[in-house]
Amino acid sequence: MPDAALRLKSLAEQLLGAPLPVRIRAWDGSEAGPPGGPTLVVRNRRALRRLMWKPGELGLARAWVAGDLDVEGDLYAALDELAEFIWERDEDAKGLRESLRDPEFRAAARTLVGFAAPFLPPSPPPEEMRRRRTLHLHTKGSDRQAISHHYDVGNDFYELVLGPSMVYSCAYWGADEEAPSTLETAQRDKLELIARKLDLKPGMRLLDVGCGWGSMAIHAAREHGVTVVGVTLSQEQAAYGRKRIAEEGLMDRIEIRVQDYRDVRDGPYDAISSIGMAEHVGAERYLEYAHDLHALLKPGGRLLNHQIARRPQADESTYEVDAFIDAYVFPGGELAPVGSTVGLLERAGFEVRDVEAIREHYALTLRRWVANLEAHWKEGQRLTSPGRARIWRLYMAASALAFERNHIGVNQVLAVKTPEVGTSGMPLRARDWR
Repeated sequence: MPDAALRLKSLAEQLLGAPLPVRIRAWDGSEAGPPGGPTLVVRNRRALRRLMWKPGELGLARAWVAGDLDVEGDLYAALDELAEFIWERDEDAKGLRESLRDPEFRAAARTLVGFAAPFLPPSPPPEEMRRRRTLHLHTKGSDRQAISHHYDVGNDFYELVLGPSMVYSCAYWGADEEAPSTLETAQRDKLELIARKLDLKPGMRLLDVGCGWGSMAIHAAREHGVTVVGVTLSQEQAAYGRKRIAEEGLMDRIEIRVQDYRDVRDGPYDAISSIGMAEHVGAERYLEYAHDLHALLKPGGRLLNHQIARRPQADESTYEVDAFIDAYVFPGGELAPVGSTVGLLERAGFEVRDVEAIREHYALTLRRWVANLEAHWKEGQRLTSPGRARIWRLYMAASALAFERNHIGVNQVLAVKTPEVGTSGMPLRARDWR
């Protein structure tokens, strides 16, 4: 009689010391666990071997990306349950050492090793970014490689997920109280919010750092009459953005460059937008980033820095980049608390004038992107790869829950290069951006 699921359930509960919150279906067709909710599908023993060789999040990620693990039913509910069961448990070295002293724990671990046989390490999925020693040093070469890994997935795939706006950052929901937002109107409202915070006017020069597929540049030039330089490290983004700009008839007002922001030398600019780019800068380089943007602005110029943030830790030296994100999504990406970001911008000479937290808006945005991908699942796999589509579905769904639970946030920080005389150019009531 098939019994793999029951054995897996028993072993998981022994190893983790708590009842399994989701149902399991194993490769032999057997099922065990609470009925009625999402089901964790273990397609083969290779999933167990991945966990043996890489215990924790990276092993789970490899099994998911390779298709060895899957979820049937509500993915959000499954992630919610499993996050509390696995990822939010105490996983420090002291806790592991204490567990290994427990005879029952050791016996369960030996049983799991035998159950996973033959015990050879499976190769990582091809979508995994191979680690480089320079990745977290954020050299120009390593940043170019990391950006290519994430953004050069294929413009058609991003069109499917993001929709016609082609904006890959948090939308701004509910700006029009009389008409419910759609993803497109919410993204348009986000771009307009940034334009108003920067006080864009005809004849001004805007630098859009990490310009993506050109959406902010096009909005600023078309709606506010500014000239724009957009910089990106992605060849595919630049080609797509230039095509859009030509179709809009804005080639005389917008230039898209494949260029590192550290190599921009044609300032000063009246305003700078950095939307969802600063997460790639890294803690060691962030002050340099702030100094570089400060130098590129004219006196009185404004910076709008739109950036994901994490919660501060009691001991910041223990911060580690999420293993799944680092290997499969944003290699080398780092999150910082918003207070650290504000402090570094001010150390570089900026006067921070406004901070708007829009955490809930990102959760809403991510759920729309997941819905887009799920509605076109077969097409999404065809446009990139089955593994890559699985990465994006898991990453976006898990991120939506992280924003909803206040594990991470996103903030728009408006800063001014205030001259020595102290004239900021800011209105007395700056929060009324409408």
